[in-house]
Amino acid sequence: MKIQQLRSLSEVARRNLSVSAAAEALFTSQPGISKQIKALEEELGIELFARHGKRLTALTEPGRAVLAIAERILAEAANMKRAGEEFANEKLGSLTIATTHTQARYALPKAVAAFKRRYPDVQIVIHQGNPTQICEMVVRGEAEFAVATEQIALYPELVSLPCYQWNRCVVVPARHALAKVQPLTLEAVAKYPIVTYDFAFANRSLVEKAFEQRGLKPKVVLTALDADVIKTYVELGLGVGIMAGMAFNAKRDQGLKALDASHLFESSTTRLGIKRGAYLRRYAYEFIELFVPHLPRSIVEPTVMGAEGSRYEL
Repeated sequence: MKIQQLRSLSEVARRNLSVSAAAEALFTSQPGISKQIKALEEELGIELFARHGKRLTALTEPGRAVLAIAERILAEAANMKRAGEEFANEKLGSLTIATTHTQARYALPKAVAAFKRRYPDVQIVIHQGNPTQICEMVVRGEAEFAVATEQIALYPELVSLPCYQWNRCVVVPARHALAKVQPLTLEAVAKYPIVTYDFAFANRSLVEKAFEQRGLKPKVVLTALDADVIKTYVELGLGVGIMAGMAFNAKRDQGLKALDASHLFESSTTRLGIKRGAYLRRYAYEFIELFVPHLPRSIVEPTVMGAEGSRYEL
């Protein structure tokens, strides 16, 4: 039994039984993937997949059991590699973070700068995506952890730890009529076209929920994956923006005005997502504490490893 056989099984299952997609992800050929799976089936004496001709149609019952074991073996193999790197040179290596644009642009920079001063020879890689994409990166082992407001808690493979709470602002041109409305109301906001986050961001549902509870149907004219795009189109007069308050900077965003909307919408919690049972190098724990001081290693590590009574909430 070889690790490559287990990787082939895992990737095919993850890619909705597409051998071609699995081959592309593993930088190999379709015949190579098929050969690895067939060899594993012959060694185990069972069929892992049901087939229709050459096409895989489903995991068999023994296939599901073997897949679960294979995933654990692959996770431990990745842990072993990280442990080796840790003891070979504790100040060299890389740290990969998966996050959304808003977190990468507005929440993470101070922690990244402080970390680089402490570990100048550790390469930091930041992958951006929507919440689903970044959670999948962590599940696949392509990133040590994810930072996002949405989706993390929906993945049973991930431990979800709270970082901080935030709320929204309404962004308008400096002399917009809404800037004179005191207090700001949902009824007043709903009179204008709205520019806000894309449907991929679950926290948008909190915005929709607030309007629905007031019996309002706002006209959303543009959705975007990041706050900078929202601000750009507000500047162009397309509508008023609803976005994370942290993404507005009065010095940078001259010509625009942010109106506090924390009384209009429920607050959201940004979370840290780490794969259950993952081995993190010491500097990864240090980065987490630089970013979220109330999450030291003494809290994070037992939670990731599944220690009883280790759940933590704000």
